[in-house]
Amino acid sequence: MSPASVPSLGARIRQTRLARGLSLRALAREIGVSASLVSQIETGKSQPSVRTLYAITTALGISVEALFDARDLPAGEASTGPPGAVLSALAAFTADPGHRIGPLVGQGERETLELDSGVVWERLGHVPGTDVDFLLVTYRPGGSSSGSGHLMRHAGTEYGYLISGELVLTLGFGEYTLRPGDAVCFESATPHRYRNDGADPAVGVWFVFSPA
Repeated sequence: MSPASVPSLGARIRQTRLARGLSLRALAREIGVSASLVSQIETGKSQPSVRTLYAITTALGISVEALFDARDLPAGEASTGPPGAVLSALAAFTADPGHRIGPLVGQGERETLELDSGVVWERLGHVPGTDVDFLLVTYRPGGSSSGSGHLMRHAGTEYGYLISGELVLTLGFGEYTLRPGDAVCFESATPHRYRNDGADPAVGVWFVFSPA
């Protein structure tokens, strides 16, 4: 599936919001931003930061992974089976082998989300029936997971491995500098923020498990 075949991020957010019966203003109040910003995100005039994206998906009751899906799901439909259930994932493979990204994903086949504040997510694969974001993450020089500087928190657990560049992680009251070969893991409910203070892009592989 080529990136060009994937509906815009804003369109998918709007589709999900309408399916949930939420007004634009109600969603904005829920996540603590202006209705104008939500409108700009839905129309593609603005991209959300990582922090805002997680706030939106939490308010809508969906995983970030769902926003990569190019297929239209009926209102209220969830992934089959409990999160991480191997049997349900295998059943989904059998029932609809086209509804997965893999098992091999070529470099030019990755689905991509361009986020605000210099952050790019590329999906490296997905197994139906699971709630894991398997991502190649790039923080451009000056990039940050929160343009406002605020820490974010969301459900789940994340694991990251930095391939190149340097990335500063603020986690709770601590601050850590990740260099190539360094790895991190923590509960995502802990307030955190990533930023790239260097002159080179920071690139790494991240797994984020987000329970339904």
